[in-house]
Order: sequence, then structure tokens, then C-alpha cells
Amino acid sequence: MQVKIQPSLRMGTILLLFLVTSEEACAEGFIKSVTLIIQPRNEVQRSTNVSLKCQAEVSKTAGSHLNYKYKFYKDDLSLSTNQTNPTDSLYSIPDARVSHSGKYKCVVFIEKQNKTSSVEDLTVKGLLAPVLTVDKLRLTEGDGVTAVCTAEGETGVLMFFFRDGPKELSRMKTTSHKDEQKFTLDKGTVNMFCYYSINLDSTIERSSNSNVIKIDIEELGITPDITVMPSTIVTEGDNITFSCSVKMTPQRHSELKIMISHGSTTLSSNMTHEDYTMKFAKANDSGEYECISRLGSVHKSSSLNITVKEIFSIPFLSRDPAEVFEGEHFTIGCHISNISSRIQTEDIKYSIFRDETFVINDNRYSGTAGKATNGKYVCKAEANRITKESSVLLLGAKVLVSKPEITVDGPVIVDKPFWIRCHSENGSLPINYTLKRKNSILNSTKVSHFQEEARFLALISTPSDIRSYLCEAENNGQVSIKMSERLHATVIVPVGKPLLTVLPVPENIEEGNNVTLICGVAKGSPPIRFRFYGSNHTAIHTTTVESNSSSFVLSTVKRKNSGNYYCEAFNMADMSSRSDIVKVEVSLAMWKKALIAVFCMLLVALLVLFIVMRYKAKRVEVHNKESVWSERPRDEADQYSLQSPNEGDVDYTEVVHPQTVDPTQIPLRKGTETVYSELQTSQGAPENINHQSLLEYADLNRDLPEPVD
Repeated sequence: MQVKIQPSLRMGTILLLFLVTSEEACAEGFIKSVTLIIQPRNEVQRSTNVSLKCQAEVSKTAGSHLNYKYKFYKDDLSLSTNQTNPTDSLYSIPDARVSHSGKYKCVVFIEKQNKTSSVEDLTVKGLLAPVLTVDKLRLTEGDGVTAVCTAEGETGVLMFFFRDGPKELSRMKTTSHKDEQKFTLDKGTVNMFCYYSINLDSTIERSSNSNVIKIDIEELGITPDITVMPSTIVTEGDNITFSCSVKMTPQRHSELKIMISHGSTTLSSNMTHEDYTMKFAKANDSGEYECISRLGSVHKSSSLNITVKEIFSIPFLSRDPAEVFEGEHFTIGCHISNISSRIQTEDIKYSIFRDETFVINDNRYSGTAGKATNGKYVCKAEANRITKESSVLLLGAKVLVSKPEITVDGPVIVDKPFWIRCHSENGSLPINYTLKRKNSILNSTKVSHFQEEARFLALISTPSDIRSYLCEAENNGQVSIKMSERLHATVIVPVGKPLLTVLPVPENIEEGNNVTLICGVAKGSPPIRFRFYGSNHTAIHTTTVESNSSSFVLSTVKRKNSGNYYCEAFNMADMSSRSDIVKVEVSLAMWKKALIAVFCMLLVALLVLFIVMRYKAKRVEVHNKESVWSERPRDEADQYSLQSPNEGDVDYTEVVHPQTVDPTQIPLRKGTETVYSELQTSQGAPENINHQSLLEYADLNRDLPEPVD
């Protein structure tokens, strides 16, 4: 059957829901502060009723209805409260106990907001003194007593302590207000009391002591009596009988257990019904023997000391000689230092064993040392049914040293120290090693441990010196001396000073030539590494060869290849040597020299031609001036004019004019009268003699009379 809802009712329901939702949406608030108040105060005595009040100050809109929720915490643990009062909330602690002490706070929740109060400390003072009760005040040793310590009304986690004066009997932690323990106490009187404590975070509160109860424990008389027969002092081979007994009531005797022990060894655990007999006592049976009786958890003991004298002392082995080499004779003897008066020396029977195998029924054994006689020797002596065994004597025949082997450690370089090692494959330690050179002793050393070795420092000046070393080894005097072979080893000779040779000779090197650099050493063990250096100390070639020289070719050299060249050589001696510097100068090629010579000759020819032409040009200019002697031909003047159009230098020459005089009136002059005339020559031309003028000069003066002195 379906119920139809009227449209008007449906609309009313929707409107009501809308109003409620709108009211809740508008119900907004803000938590301003939260305060926790402890009443009546923060520190109270036990049994006080305490209240925790959580107050919230909230700012909200008028007419709004907020949902409050309160939670209380103690030491950050929730107290399982969930209150919804609109303004504040209370948490009550009736009849407070010390366990209620702690740090409290509260939290207020409103809608999606929450706020926490500050932390407040609550301290409850006063612990109630506990009460101790026991079920027995008198008991027998081994019986149990039940004790109960009660702290009525206390809550929390309590730690209970039971004590007998300063001695602690028990401690137990519990959440109950009482603790029950069962004790088994030793004989005597026990003054028992108890107390409890509670842990308050950083402090521990302790109660006062309870009442004291005196408990008397009667000793259980089960201490055994121990006796020995025939005496506490006996001789090896004697029998010793021990008896342990306890006097007590037959009713409890069946529960009694008695045992006898020697040190940590139990000899018998059935001493209640029978004695214990030790047969053929030995010296190492001396010591303390203890009878122990046990009834329930109680045990008692008694002890005494037994001394067992030796009938003869423990045998010991000797060896003669103390050290024996293979092939040498030796003797092993078995000896006893002390013998009891009960027996004679002849009563002792000896046996010697090697590696647990019988060797001889005697106290002496002789043999020849070797692998067959090596082993662990033991002597057994027997008398009066007492057998004693000596400690082990290890016989290992020493091995004579074998022929030593002489070797070197590391490389051998001339004039540098190196190590020689001597070693014998076989031979018992210690071994004495001696290094010899040409039958002269250089040094000696003793090797006493397997990890040691004989090493000697040596030095040679030539490679052949290496074969002069020998090694001698001995470990048993002169008869064991063994000599090694002569030392064989590769000797490295350091390289000498290299010589750098340049072909062709440095003075005849022209551009385009191939220059060969040859670096060689007079001495040095191969392989030798040669390194060539050019100008600026730059390495230009490195090579390793098995010979004492190496070369490098500079192909088609140029002027830039000029410079200082040198080479270095070094080998496994790890010592490098450098040659002297050779200066290489690359000159011009022959065709370049010829070209330069032709150019220079052409330049000289051009210069001469230029000078000649300049000279001729000067002579042309002289024709243009008045001459006192003659006029040059025109063509010659033109030629000079063409050659030297510019004004030339001015030269002066002598011109002698003839005079028509009466020789009777005018005295004759000695010499001639000089007239200077300018002659123009080309600048820079060499001064030439004018032969034409000289001829004219001669014609003018040929009719003159001879000068008068």
C-alpha cells in the first residue's frame, strides 16, 4: 500500500529543513580562551575531594546555538570524559590519592574548532602506612612463611618492598593495593617489615614503614658427620673409606639425601645407605672432601682434608746430548727423584714409548738420530699397582744445513749498494750465514726464526765483481759448513756522458739538407733510452735501443731549425746523463747565395753607370760659360747639356794669359800668372783631369822665356 504525500505537506517539510540548515550555517562562534581550574587548590592532602573545572570563553552571534564538547587529560592521557555543557565542564576526583597527582589539561571542541587550556599541576600529599601480616611466627628451617603487605585505599601502580632490617627480601610492582609473598628463611630470627612507593613522573613517593613482625626460625639438625678410614694421611696404593651420617628422627630420615664430593666432582650421591671407598689412592687424590646433606630446600655440609703421599715421584725423561743432528748417537733416560720406604728401587718397572708405541722395557733407550727415531717419547713407571707417566719429551733430530743459494734482492747497479740474500732450503735453526768475497769474510748473521732471512749489503765497482761473492752456511760447527756457488746476477752499468754528433758538421749545413743527430755513450747497460732536445729545451725525439748509440734525422732543415741541440741517455740504473750543447746554424742555400751575388753585382754596375753619367753631365755645363782658351764643339756641349741639365758644382782652374811686353823693359817673372775660371761639374762625380785645358795651357806658355831665378 502506497501513501501519497500531499504537495502542501511536502513543501512544508522542505521549508523546515531549509530553516534549520540556515540556522546552523549562521550559528558561528569563536573560542577566545580555555581555562582549567583545580578546586579546592592545586596541592591537597590525601582523601580530599578534588574537582577540575574547564571553562571556555566563546564569542558567538546572537541567538546562535553552539555544540560544546569537553575532554580532560592527565599526563597527556585521556581521562575518558565526553561532556557537552554549554559553558563549562567538571571532572571530579573523590577521595584523592597520591596516584592522582600529575599534569592536567582540558580541551574544548566547538564545531570544527578546538582550543586547549594551560597545564595545571595537581599534587596529592600523604601515603597511608601499610600493614604487614604473616601466617606463622615460629617455624623450622626450610619451612615457608606467607607475608602480606596491604596499603588500604591506595590506587595506581605500587611497588611493594619486604625487608629484614637492611636486607631486602623481595620487591614486586602491582596495580593492587596489597602484595603477598612466600619466603623460605634461614635459621635465626627475622624482623620483617614492608613499605611501598609510587612513581610520579619525575619523583618517587615512599610510604612509611609498616609494623615489624618478629619471626623465629629453628635450625634443622641435618648437619652430617664425616669420618675416614684408615687415616687422613695415607700412601699411594692405599684404600680410603668415607662415611657420612646424620642423626635425626626416623620419620624424616627417608626424605634426607646425603652425597660426598671432591672439589667440583660428586663421588657418590647415595651416602645415606652406604659408605664410599676409594681404591688405590693416588697423590692427586689429596684435597678437601665434603659431605652434603639436603632435606627439602635446606642443606648442610661437613668436610675434612686428605693427604695422599707419593710411593714414588712422577718419572721424567732426559736426553743426551741435548741437541742431536741426523746420524748422531743419542740416549734417552727415565728417572725418578723420590721413592717411598715401602718399596725398593728394583720394585719399579720402566717402559719407554714413542708416539704411543712401545719401544723398550727399560729406563734407558739409545739410538741413531734420524727420521725413524723422531717422535714424542713417554716413560711409564709402575710399582705396588701404581702407574705413573712422565711428561712428553719431543725428539726431533736436527737437520744439517743444505748448500745455500745466493741471490740478489732488486737490481744490481755499479757503484750503488744492493742486497745479497743467502738461504738454505733445509737445515735446523739457528743457521749462521757468512758473506765472503775472494775468500775474505765481509759479514755474518744468525737466523733463528723461520720468518727471518740472511741479507747483506754489498757494493761493486765493475760488472765482473759480482762473481766474487759467495755465501757460507753452518748450523753445527765446522763439520756442517756448506758453501754456495758464485753469485750470478745481471749488473746494470749506468750510462756515461753522451756525445752528440751532428752530420754534416754544423758549419756546413744549408737549407734543404738532411741533418743527422747521433747520440752515443761510451758505457752503459742496454736497453738505453736516448732523448734528443732542440731549441727551447724541447724534446724532439725519444727512442729506446739495445745499442750504445741512436740517431735522429732532421729532414730538409730550414733556418728556423738553427739553435742549440743536446741529448740525454738513461737506462735501468735510473740515472740520466746529458751531453754538451752543440750549436747548429743553418745557412742559405747555394742558389740563394748566387742570386744574392748576382743582385749585388748588378747593383754595383748600375751604380758605376750612374756615376759616369753624372760626370759627363757636369762637363756639358762648363761649355755654357766663357772660356779663355777655346770654345768646345757644339755637339760636345750639347752632350753635356743633355747629360747634366742641372747646375753643377763650381771648380777652379788656372788660366795663364800671354803678355806682349818688351823683354828689356819688364823683368821676367818666375813662374806664371794664375787666373781662375769656373768649371761646372756634376755633383758627386770624381774629379777628372781636363787634358784639353792642359794642352791649351802648354801652347800659351811655350813662347815664354824661362823664368829667372
